[in-house]
Amino acid sequence: MQGLMQDWPLTVDKIIDHAKTWHGAREVVSRSVEGPIVRTTYAQIHARAQRVSNALLALGVQPGDRVATLAWNTARHIEAWYGIMGIGAVCHTLNPRLFAEQLCYIVNHAEDKLIFTDLTFLPVLLENRAKMPTVQHIVVLTDPDRLPKDFPGALCFETLVEQASPDCAWGGFDENTAAGLCYTSGTTGNPKGVLYSHRSNFLHTLVTMGSDVLGIKAADTVLPVVPMFHANAWGLAFSAPAVGAKLVMPGAKLDGASVHELLETEGVTYSAAVPTVWQMLLTHLRATNGKITTLKRVVIGGSAVPEAIVRGFRDEYGVDVTHAWGMTETSPLGTQATPNHLIAAMDPEQQLQFKLKQGRAPLGIQLKLVDDDDKELPHDGTTFGRLKVSGPFVVGEYFKGEGGKILDAEGYFDTGDVATVDEHGFMQITDRAKDVIKSGGEWISSIEIENIAAGHPKAELAAVIGVAHPKWDERPLLLVKLNAGESSTPKEFLDFLEGKIAKWWTPDDVVFVDDIPLGATGKIDKKLIRDRMKDYVLPAAAAAAAPAVALAATPEPKIYAPQPEPPNLEAASLEWTPNAAQRIEPKPEPVVAAFPAASEAKAGEAPADADVPFPAEPATHAGPGLPPAESVIAQPMFAPAAPAKRVSPGRARFADLYLKLAAIVAITPAAMVAVAFLGVQLNLMDRAAFVRLALDLAPQVALISVATGVVGLGVALLAGFNRFWLRGLMVLAISAATLGAYVVARNAGAQAPPAAAAQPASR
Repeated sequence: MQGLMQDWPLTVDKIIDHAKTWHGAREVVSRSVEGPIVRTTYAQIHARAQRVSNALLALGVQPGDRVATLAWNTARHIEAWYGIMGIGAVCHTLNPRLFAEQLCYIVNHAEDKLIFTDLTFLPVLLENRAKMPTVQHIVVLTDPDRLPKDFPGALCFETLVEQASPDCAWGGFDENTAAGLCYTSGTTGNPKGVLYSHRSNFLHTLVTMGSDVLGIKAADTVLPVVPMFHANAWGLAFSAPAVGAKLVMPGAKLDGASVHELLETEGVTYSAAVPTVWQMLLTHLRATNGKITTLKRVVIGGSAVPEAIVRGFRDEYGVDVTHAWGMTETSPLGTQATPNHLIAAMDPEQQLQFKLKQGRAPLGIQLKLVDDDDKELPHDGTTFGRLKVSGPFVVGEYFKGEGGKILDAEGYFDTGDVATVDEHGFMQITDRAKDVIKSGGEWISSIEIENIAAGHPKAELAAVIGVAHPKWDERPLLLVKLNAGESSTPKEFLDFLEGKIAKWWTPDDVVFVDDIPLGATGKIDKKLIRDRMKDYVLPAAAAAAAPAVALAATPEPKIYAPQPEPPNLEAASLEWTPNAAQRIEPKPEPVVAAFPAASEAKAGEAPADADVPFPAEPATHAGPGLPPAESVIAQPMFAPAAPAKRVSPGRARFADLYLKLAAIVAITPAAMVAVAFLGVQLNLMDRAAFVRLALDLAPQVALISVATGVVGLGVALLAGFNRFWLRGLMVLAISAATLGAYVVARNAGAQAPPAAAAQPASR
């Protein structure tokens, strides 16, 4: 017997329909690629998305066709998303961090029929257009005035939207119809496509809306820094409209200053991004003594979050950080470190050990740990095992059957991660299976060593790999990129690790390198590191193999040596194998400036090239002339930051209030003199009252203000000196200056003849 409920297919067009009907006036704010801030609403996005659907149909797009997007987080990108999926076509998000060869391979494998793109990425498409034979149209997400004239055949998004019919019938197909396509980063072999269904996306949205998962509410203002081309922006482009939260889309500017500006000007309460973005924000806040006034919750994923970031947000700014884990194959959310009732009852320091884990599985996700024989392992928090996952929004097979059968006999997908699960159900990734170090039959977590080493004040970035050892099979090697201008020794870093990891985990050597490469998703590219360090021999292994004679010191390897010339793209095979030679250098000027129409701003608007700043030496880019996909990819995974003080938010609030009061006390003496002077001038006060207030009482208050300022420095020291020292010093300086002025004035008055003696007494 079946139930007698309505047949209501779970298709994602219903999400934006709901947003239009019940949250139509809710604002969506975008920092446009052209520069200006653009404001729209869910109702307007819905109407324009329907026009996008009609434009696609007019261009020959049919249900099941793949339509790609190569774009930043903006309202236009959202309109393209829902416009594609609403008619049963497949939205294929392209990652601009990939090499040009990868992009060509993915576009051809997906057989994309059309590409929506931002101005930023036109150079790579122009240079590789001939290598994408299935692509019939390229639509530029801009207006006619900025459409470049030197890209033959490019269509203007705004023109298509304006000319298209406003009404389109969405849905009406099976909920298992394909909705989205996202390719893995391809760290082993070619990238593989994960084909999401409408049903899987809808169920993932319902799960993320839970208070123990993302927990977004209608009252929230959400800033998804995580890009829409990275596993559906962790589902936020579906979840925020589903609940009616205000969306703030950051566009291309993801540096600390730009993110902070949006947080404050738009009143953001909730945000999500990889650790790099939050480290850049912390660095900016500390350097500028910036404040966070509305942000309450931050979700961090993509790679393990360093403890310093969690402490920094919690102790200095009162922001709650939640760690999450997932992958392209899990849509992407798999776990989130939201405390259960037992952990919530612990003190903040006890809770921290769980916040640093990847968290527990929500409804719809099942986890298990297995050994190499596929035997299930206990959840005791210490036993390492291969992590497997299953659920209604977990991949069943890759697009076009790549990789063959990928599920075990029980329907579980092997994530490729090595993890532990504790008695509370909190999962912790200890390594990728291919990166785990096996030493003497035991496993060593490279990730844990990296996170601790990255906390050294001299370290900009750290990586750990396993290196062959004649006795122990493998031993850990720590590679460190130092902050600019710093120098160090291996002993300094080994001493820093002592007591923080098991003694037998201690790396056998520390190598200081010029740079540490990052992959397409912003993670450390250990495959490339291992390739470049393949000839390195540990000191102990070298000593064991060498004759008993003195050996010349081997120069320290530099794993980012000058790159060879890039390959001839015309002759290059589309079969992608990542190696150093395939990194393509960018042109020195911003790419938008290559098109006069794009770089000439309208009156009152900032020029487009001025609003898309990119570091001068990007670490990864998507092709010839293409700058980094985000400012994050040219930054270290763990940027330098001084170890955060362990200060409670209450203590920080007290310091903030005290220093405000101290500032008032500091300026009170000067205010008293000013009031007394005005009182005499306006005949509201006699001279005797002036003397009592300005010359007798005010100096005493000045003495009190100096004492208050001295105490203020002590308060700043206890409550986060990096944050409060300047304010404490300013209070003390004002107090001291005021008191000094009184001392000078009093001394001058003592040397002058009395005013009464200068005139004869009147009778």
